[in-house]
Amino acid sequence: MKWVKRIAIGLVVGFALFYTITRPEDAANAVQGAFAAVWGAVEAVGTFFTSLAS
Repeated sequence: MKWVKRIAIGLVVGFALFYTITRPEDAANAVQGAFAAVWGAVEAVGTFFTSLAS
């Protein structure tokens, strides 16, 4: 099953490189959206613990 994981990772990396080269603006927007989602989750957890401590 290791070879399946390697093939899957290779395909994902290959697609990411292809997408970055052919559509750099869309790739940048996708990365910004992913970081915004992660940051929103971090803020939500912070708000939860702040409310919990109050």
